[in-house]
Amino acid sequence: MSILDRHKPIERHVTLLLVLSFLVVSIGGLVQIVPLFYLENTIEKVAGVRPYSPLELTGRDIYIRAGCYVCHSQMIRPMRDEVERYGHYSLAAESMYDHPFQWGSKRTGPDLARVGERYSDNWHVDHLTDPQSVVPESVMPKYGFLLNQMIDGTYVEELMATHRMVGVPYTDEMLQNARLDFAAQEDPNLDYTGLQERYSGAQSRNFDGQPGISEMDALIAYLQILGTMVDFSTFTPDANR
Repeated sequence: MSILDRHKPIERHVTLLLVLSFLVVSIGGLVQIVPLFYLENTIEKVAGVRPYSPLELTGRDIYIRAGCYVCHSQMIRPMRDEVERYGHYSLAAESMYDHPFQWGSKRTGPDLARVGERYSDNWHVDHLTDPQSVVPESVMPKYGFLLNQMIDGTYVEELMATHRMVGVPYTDEMLQNARLDFAAQEDPNLDYTGLQERYSGAQSRNFDGQPGISEMDALIAYLQILGTMVDFSTFTPDANR
């Protein structure tokens, strides 16, 4: 009996073929994925990468809620044209605290992995309020309503605690000071020193230029930190990886 003859019963029985295919794919997937949970160097740690501050984390949730990830990836591939346009290729460590990460290949708009500090806060306010006013050919919808959506960080501690459950190293001190740090990032007159001690490099200012903390503040705080944590002028890739 030939090999093809032995396969005929499987090929003719749809349910059996489906079950066996599922088993093969499952075993292959487990063999690839399971070892990663036991390797300490799955993601090389890079100096400067830290968990998001309370305001940045809130802004990230707004970014995801608004569907920004549908049109903007956050993954610069190690190709000459991408590196020349966007900057240094993305490192896995830069997304180690992202749940979910924002990698992808869909780009209706530009990649945002290095957008932090590339534009002023006023530019971001104008762009989010009326995208076509700064980029005439843009098909991006308007998000000016974020200026009127005020937030006070009531649930930011719970949000951070949830991220800690999936591996983000938020300390008890960070959770206890969550609402204070949330407010201090928009108002440097508050305990800005504590914010900096807990979240090195966190930018503190009135991002949207309005009184109070709005969803626009949070979103811009998040955008302005993207790609700025790692100092690529001193970064040296591990030659053994």
